[in-house]
Amino acid sequence: MSPTERIPTLILGGTGYVAGEVLRLVVGHPNFEIAGVMSDSQPGEPVAKAFPHLAAVLGDLRFLSEDDVRSQLAQHPRSAVFSAAPHGVSAALIDRLLGAAEAAGTRPRMVDISADYRYGTAEAYAAVYKHAHGAPTRIKDFTCAVPEHLATAPTPHVAHPGCFATAILLASVPLLALDLVTPTLFVSGVTGSTGSGRKPVDGTHHPTRHSDLYSYNALVHRHIPEITACAAAATGITADFAFVPHSGPFARGIHATVQASLKGTTHGSSSDTATLLARLREFYAHSPFVRVLDSAPRLKDIVASNYAHLSITGNGRTVAVTCVIDNLTKGAAGGAVQWMNRLFDLPETAGLTAPAAGWT
Repeated sequence: MSPTERIPTLILGGTGYVAGEVLRLVVGHPNFEIAGVMSDSQPGEPVAKAFPHLAAVLGDLRFLSEDDVRSQLAQHPRSAVFSAAPHGVSAALIDRLLGAAEAAGTRPRMVDISADYRYGTAEAYAAVYKHAHGAPTRIKDFTCAVPEHLATAPTPHVAHPGCFATAILLASVPLLALDLVTPTLFVSGVTGSTGSGRKPVDGTHHPTRHSDLYSYNALVHRHIPEITACAAAATGITADFAFVPHSGPFARGIHATVQASLKGTTHGSSSDTATLLARLREFYAHSPFVRVLDSAPRLKDIVASNYAHLSITGNGRTVAVTCVIDNLTKGAAGGAVQWMNRLFDLPETAGLTAPAAGWT
């Protein structure tokens, strides 16, 4: 496509944190142009009312209804659609909108940031979320993967993995793909409060979370089957992930540490830290948003950016990989824009190269 072409872009589920982050990225994108933001709860209300930090660039943009979005999709032969609608809602909404577009003869591309199209079957989804999938016949049209682990999508639409899943997969997949470790991985992850969504709950209420650190859903977190499936798709290995998530006293970011036992064939000089760093750098040599550091990565160096910082350490028996990402950007909106760039044959980095804010 022409580097100056403007692609009409729609955002679903428009009042949440992830939708706001997609909006922030799209308004600064050289090719995507906001055609509308949908909100079931606030149609007709100013979008800047939900996202006052974006007021200077939104003008009088107002939330659309679902019918408005259908009309937009029918008007544009090609369009980009990001769904940040809630889990359990996104599937049926996407199915209705794609069905309407198909009936109108138009071809939108969809990236779903909810969990609804991350699983290969309706049964796998229902086993995790304990309710029926909203559009099982549409699942075949979606592929779920971290962009760094799949060069091109074999389907017209993409499901972006969750934020914890993104960080853990970035750290784990090289270990498995390079046959460095036995396939049992122990993961400790800490996430910021924005990962729990915009609606206040006990786990995100500031007086509860401030100056505190605690684990939750140890070894049974709902992202584990998703991580296992995505790692298997990327490497051909079905690994066992023992994952303990934690709530951290900060708003944005994920810090994940993955540990595993080195295989016997990698013991000795090939498992020292310098060699492991070299292999990790080689694995991500063509991934513009992944940086492998000699020292431990820090959240403040990546918050509000689409970059992931990793480091690796080995002692001859055990290896530890640490990964930091912004949960709202690389773990959600930024990764989704990265995928949408690919779906439209744009440079993968378009609209995503802004550095971290620093000192947040």
